[in-house]
Amino acid sequence: MPPRHALWPAPPTTPAPSAAPAPPAQLVEHFFRHETGRLHATLLRLLGVANFALAEDVAQEAMLRALRHWAMGGVPANPSAWITRVALNLARDALRHGRMAGGKEPAILAHLAQLQPAPAAPGDPAREIRDDTLRLLFVCCHPAIAPDAQVVLALKVLCGFGTAEIARAFLRSEAAIEKQLTRTKRRIQEAALGFEIPDGENLAPRLDGVLAALYLLFNEGYKASAGGRLLRAELCQEAYRLATLLVRHPAGDQPRTHALLALMLLSAARFPARQDTRGELLPLPEQDRARWDQTLIARGLTELAASAHGRELSEYHLQAGIAALHSTAADYAATDWGRILRHYDELARLKPSPVVALNRAVAVAHVHGARAGLDALAAIPRRARFDSHYLLHAVTGELHWRLHDHAAAATSFRRALLLARVGPEQTYLSHLLARSADPPVPGPTAASDRPAAPGNRGAPGDRPFGLVENFSQPLLKTKNL
Repeated sequence: MPPRHALWPAPPTTPAPSAAPAPPAQLVEHFFRHETGRLHATLLRLLGVANFALAEDVAQEAMLRALRHWAMGGVPANPSAWITRVALNLARDALRHGRMAGGKEPAILAHLAQLQPAPAAPGDPAREIRDDTLRLLFVCCHPAIAPDAQVVLALKVLCGFGTAEIARAFLRSEAAIEKQLTRTKRRIQEAALGFEIPDGENLAPRLDGVLAALYLLFNEGYKASAGGRLLRAELCQEAYRLATLLVRHPAGDQPRTHALLALMLLSAARFPARQDTRGELLPLPEQDRARWDQTLIARGLTELAASAHGRELSEYHLQAGIAALHSTAADYAATDWGRILRHYDELARLKPSPVVALNRAVAVAHVHGARAGLDALAAIPRRARFDSHYLLHAVTGELHWRLHDHAAAATSFRRALLLARVGPEQTYLSHLLARSADPPVPGPTAASDRPAAPGNRGAPGDRPFGLVENFSQPLLKTKNL
């Protein structure tokens, strides 16, 4: 069995290996990413959800103070508690200076007392903060807020995403996202939304937004939208943690929640094999499947089985089914592309979008050949809006390459390279562009416009669809196109 991947924490009975202390700036970035949601949740529970702006200001100031103090005095033993205590002190000061209505200070003082060392129950504060995070996720997804705005708010306030990251996820401008966030916070204040987890008939309108936010959080970690790193395991870990918490809560114990958790587990199982020792991406045909985490695959299949109860069929069921087909294939040649295509056909009917259509076109090319794949790309709805997505051009380039139209392939790869924002993607696309500029002489092993038998890898320089299969398969990067 391959070793447990770093994404998933070891059991509590296993002592964690000691690690060298991280620089203060790196630790503050870590806590901004991982603790922002918990800190916002704690503050909003105490201050009220009408005070989103104050909670954000306090959290940001606490992070800045951590950066200054830790750089001079060293990192405290419990950085999370340090930042929380500073934030609550700042909130208390705001109350004393009359920046908001009174009556909240006793609750803040009581919470500050809870942060004092308590060896007899060291897990209680963490458990309380975790529950607050789940409540805040449901607040962000209140039915009084528009569905798109729910996910945007959750990514910003709970997940610590920047405006630019959210804008890329939704293929919108940063200015549009900023305006939407401002309108949403005003709506929350005017409606005086509560800070609770609903139940019964009040659950359904919120759960879809909660799952969409967790899906996009995991997806950003699975395939970063920008920067030098391909994989941001810490985001995946947080999405997994919240999804696990949700599926164990009566409010979230639903088939589609189990399906999303299955998708996370089955996708994360491939993490150790997605990059080589130099950090360059490895396409699906070249991944060493012995490095795939079989424990995570087994857990994912268990969650997928749990999602089958009842008659519900969600987009997460179909995506998890695709992930299961990849994860259980003995090797690349054994991949059942026919069943994968049928899953995408159903997904296109259930949740149509250009991203679904792009992934479906890849499956079409595997089953019916490159020409059929290009036809499927040409039929993508609202393709003009999708033209800024680099994967569209990467797939188009691969299909032209298989048809021996190397000039067209080079044009598409060049366009994809201009649009790609992640270092390993850019490196991989550069290789494909160079390959197109100096193509091999077509021979009996070169790809052609014929239905591809499962696992027909072709010549070493003719690897099919490495970029798409490695990133947007099975995860679909943009939800609301």
